[in-house]
Order: sequence, then structure tokens, then C-alpha cells
Amino acid sequence: MRRPLIGALSALLLGGAGLATAGVAPAAAASDAPKAKAVDFAGTVALSNCSGSVVRMPNSADSDPAFVLSNGHCLESGMPSAGQVIVDRASTRSFTLLNSSGSGVATLRATKIAYATMTDTDVSLYQLSSTYAQIQQRYGIKALQLADTHPVQGTAINVVSGYWKKIYSCNIDGFVYRLKEDEWTWKDSVRYTSACNTIGGTSGSPVVDSATGKVVAINNTGNEDGGRCTLNNPCEVDANGTVTVRQGINYAQQTYGITKCVAAGNKINLSLAGCALPKP
Repeated sequence: MRRPLIGALSALLLGGAGLATAGVAPAAAASDAPKAKAVDFAGTVALSNCSGSVVRMPNSADSDPAFVLSNGHCLESGMPSAGQVIVDRASTRSFTLLNSSGSGVATLRATKIAYATMTDTDVSLYQLSSTYAQIQQRYGIKALQLADTHPVQGTAINVVSGYWKKIYSCNIDGFVYRLKEDEWTWKDSVRYTSACNTIGGTSGSPVVDSATGKVVAINNTGNEDGGRCTLNNPCEVDANGTVTVRQGINYAQQTYGITKCVAAGNKINLSLAGCALPKP
């Protein structure tokens, strides 16, 4: 899991975060540069232990209560167990909203956890007390939009961490039939090329398509030590059950499926046609 480390080591890492200049993204590959859109921190958020972003669905209205997207393993109550699904649980969690340069401009507040799980995917979706229109009017910041289609192998992407104020640039290397880590299993996960060497604290970062500017996944884990299917060492399992370990490679969970489960008014509806998110 890509959460921050704790204690003295965490303090050391935070103290050294200046090595990655805030607001400056690593240079994109030359082949990506002509078609890539500028990606910055506007609309991302910093949580107490992770990264995240203010997001809207293709059918969201400006008057709808806004969503913050992060990982299920970033919940303030701790990581959900395998098979656990949380819907409409009260929450007053706060989020630091960032502008394009990575500076905090506001504190946003949740009213509830609209949806969260670590089964099949690794997602938390918080509903805020502010609408999209209010956030834009008060702070001049638009929400990021979730793409509603499956991403494509080879796509140039940016992983935007509000916690570290750092942007990682790479490509989608491929998709993993099953990604297993400790007790959890995730389906059709995104595997990055090696340039996205994400670290603790980048959990929940939006994975942005460099060409469209839309969110296609949420950063969530990586194999740190070469371990096989253990905590912090996910393994890939193909349709035949063959296990592959890729030390140093990092992963994300696709988000297009979320858009199939949100009705008008930003209401989670797991009974909608095409919605495949796990149910409680």
C-alpha cells in the first residue's frame, strides 16, 4: 500500500520532500510531449495519510455535492477487510484543497463516505459539504472528471500526489487480471512502466490521462521488496493462475466503473445497469 511511513522515518521523508520540487512535474517523454496537456495540482487534495482529488462524473451537475476520490485503504477508520463494502457512512474528514502550483487554498469537509471498499478495487469516495459550483466560485478550482471508458495500454499518464506535491509521469504498461496483496484481490489493475516509482503517501493519487486530462485510475500499491502476494508486495495472477512478481513496479485501480454506479445528484446506486462495484 502506498500510505506514508510513520514515526521518525516519516518525519525524515517529509523533511526531505523538498528534493522533489513542489509544483514541477518530471519531464514527459519526448514522444508524449507534443500531444500532452499540462497537468498540475489543481483539484487534488492532501489527506492526513494519503493523496486524493475532487472528482465529478460525466453526468454530475455543478449544483451536486462534490466527491473526493482516494483509496479504500486510506480510510480514517482503517483498511476494510476483504469482502467489506461501506456505503453512506457518516464522516467529517477534512481535505486540503490544492491549487495549480500545489499550495493549499482551502479545507474541504466530508459529510459522509459515499462508497468504499478494498474488494475488486481499492476506492473511497467521500461526499463533501460543498458543491462543485461553490468550490469553483470560492477558490477558482474545477473538479477533475472521471473518464467513463476503459483506459488503453501505452497511454501517457501522470500520477498527481497531493500529499507529496509531486507528479510522476510514465505510461500504462498493461493490465493485470488479478492483483493480490495479503488478503485483498483487485481486478483488471493498471500496471505502470517503471518511471512511475511512487512511494508511501501517493496512495489515492489520481492517475490522469495526459492527452485528455481525465482521471482513468487511482494509484494504490507497488511491490517494494520482491515478496510474493504479501503486504506491500502485490503479485500478479493471470487467468491460468500463474503468479508473477515484479519488484519495484507500481499499480493503480481503474475508475471508469465508478461512473456506472452514480445516478443523478451524485447518488451512489449499485443497482444501476452496468454497475459492477461490489455490494454490501
